[in-house]
Amino acid sequence: MVESMRILAIDASGGAVSACVTAREAVEPLARESMTMQRGHAEALAPMIERVMRGVEGGFSSIGRIAATVGPGSFTGIRIGLASARAMGVALGVPVIGVSSLVAYVGELLLEPGAGVIASAIDARHGRVYLQVFEASGRPLIPARLATIREAARIIGAGPARLAGDGAHLVRAEAALLGVAAEIVGETVAPDIAIVARLGLIGDPTQSPPRPFYLKAPDAIQSMDSSIARAET
Repeated sequence: MVESMRILAIDASGGAVSACVTAREAVEPLARESMTMQRGHAEALAPMIERVMRGVEGGFSSIGRIAATVGPGSFTGIRIGLASARAMGVALGVPVIGVSSLVAYVGELLLEPGAGVIASAIDARHGRVYLQVFEASGRPLIPARLATIREAARIIGAGPARLAGDGAHLVRAEAALLGVAAEIVGETVAPDIAIVARLGLIGDPTQSPPRPFYLKAPDAIQSMDSSIARAET
């Protein structure tokens, strides 16, 4: 496969369904589409991929790699996106690479020099966020973790901090209470699908397999466990 291969990137891990095709040497995606939604990812993703691929000369046969976000995020959305990516990978005979949703949210920031740390925060509900923090140079300061909003604000330190992710507003508000300077400068609804594609192009599929990246159990399981615990007391 030539190095100028095209990649199909898809994301259904959060508050949008997105797909795009780009090439290693391309400045802009060859085709892209994104639709903000909280539900209905399964019904929206396949038709969207079809529309995107119709806008690309050569169609599916021109694709040399597929990238999909692996989470953390919506359990249902992650499964839908990865199942679609793996199925297409098998059908086309091309590698599939997983891209962290946390890294995808701040991908553009990691490429832009700036003061202070970079934090990616995804709303995990119930007063918690999925969090990963990077130096301005892009080097990870902490691995991805599940944290309370107060813990997240403390982890980013004294500031300044640049935030992205659909939980960024929660961390910024808490940071303000602690006197920490933080601003939201990245994506806040869903990762930029073009960034997912770029990360997929530079990554190694053998090192980043398309497996779900969960940092907590699904809410339904947690609720069931809580009910069982109450019944046993």
